Amino acid sequence: MEFLNPGRAPYTARERDLIGTAHARQARAHFDRHPAYRPTPVHTLPGLAGTRAVHVKDESGRMGLGSFKALGGAYAVHLLTQRYGGATPVVCASAGNHGISVASGAREAGVDCAVYLSHDVPETFAQRLRALGADVRRDGDDYEAAMAAAQRTAHDHGWRLVADSSWEGYTEVPLDVMRGYTVLFDELTGPGTPLEAPTHAFVQAGVGGLAAAAAGYVRDHWGEQPKIVIVESEGAPCLIASAKAGRPVRVQGSRTDLGRLDCREPSLIAHRLLSRLADLYLTITDDQADAAARLLAQHGAALSACGAAGAAGLLALTPAGRAALGLDAGSRVLLVGTEGPVEPK
Repeated sequence: MEFLNPGRAPYTARERDLIGTAHARQARAHFDRHPAYRPTPVHTLPGLAGTRAVHVKDESGRMGLGSFKALGGAYAVHLLTQRYGGATPVVCASAGNHGISVASGAREAGVDCAVYLSHDVPETFAQRLRALGADVRRDGDDYEAAMAAAQRTAHDHGWRLVADSSWEGYTEVPLDVMRGYTVLFDELTGPGTPLEAPTHAFVQAGVGGLAAAAAGYVRDHWGEQPKIVIVESEGAPCLIASAKAGRPVRVQGSRTDLGRLDCREPSLIAHRLLSRLADLYLTITDDQADAAARLLAQHGAALSACGAAGAAGLLALTPAGRAALGLDAGSRVLLVGTEGPVEPK
């Protein structure tokens, strides 16, 4: 499914106040002091999908935590301890990677951390969370049930909820998480960076936090010309459904093995940003994501199917979609390889 965004509008000061290069620099200054911080590599694949080149930002080795999410939850925990002091425990729900980031940030800050996982999250993630000192709690059959449990704990015990999604009345922490993500895009710019300005960016989305962070940074740094494409699992197309409806909506969806993209309701902030800044939404199948991961592995980028979902979107684009985006042999495409291989369920 492809949907050309009818609400596409210019980037303004309102969006810049939320997500942009200034926030990225502030977050990067924090990570520059972290002993495990290093900019992640970029794999360049000339000619892929009929383009001039595809550049894959490989987040699989990010700070030893295995995904781009290392930049989000940990940064939000850091800011929470700055604002409110470091004594209050933190709690989150996770499909794996967000919890690892929150647990890592909590360990560094010296605060207790509980992470709720649904029963379908691979035990690999639970083991990694425990190794970081987190109290892992299983609750429910899906992410939404785990989130509800985390919210109850935060409410009942006065803990700080660190979610990577946002809703009415809860936006400050998720925005901090998104601002942490923009560090990975800031690493693509500046002196000594060989990457030319991309003409297109394909970014996968669950609730949309990374995609909205990408859209804000790309628009602030490279302007209106790059086309931004949001790639979702066909089993959980909450952003495309929300774009069609003109408001955040929850989708029933269907079964998908793309666990980190299996989100049925969008982040409020992400939806609002993407409804103005994204050019096209599209969905992919599990098989397309698996095939994209195998293809990228042949080019030196070892990613999970979720991590290769942006590439799957590029490869799945229809001729009509290519024409609408002006994607051709001269295009330079930016992808984010969001995570390394994950043990199957």
